[in-house]
Amino acid sequence: MTVAFWCVLIVILLPIGCAGVAKFSSGKFSARHNHDPRDFLDRLEGLPRRAHNAQLNSFEAIPGFTAGVIIAHVAGVAQLVTIDVLAVLFVTSRLLYIIFYLADLAALRSLAWIVGMGLVIALFGVSV
Repeated sequence: MTVAFWCVLIVILLPIGCAGVAKFSSGKFSARHNHDPRDFLDRLEGLPRRAHNAQLNSFEAIPGFTAGVIIAHVAGVAQLVTIDVLAVLFVTSRLLYIIFYLADLAALRSLAWIVGMGLVIALFGVSV
């Protein structure tokens, strides 16, 4: 398994961490809320709400990144180290995105998102 493939797994797991922060940082989540967690999450405010939003965006980031990694491998044009570096940088951008979202640093969060999108595009670019 390549580093980039491990990065895909990490990106898939990131939303789970966000969900944990969303549910448990409010101090209000209980077993009763697990019957309808989406309703509970939709009613959150502040940090827990931002964590939930980061979770949703993290889910949205998975398909493009995963496709970029797979296509870069299958195309066989780019060196493996290039694909791995782009993938690690993407994971880093996603971690920063989540941190900036939780800290309510909107401009930095947007910048981290733009960098991440650029890295996904770069994965496709190295496949040409």
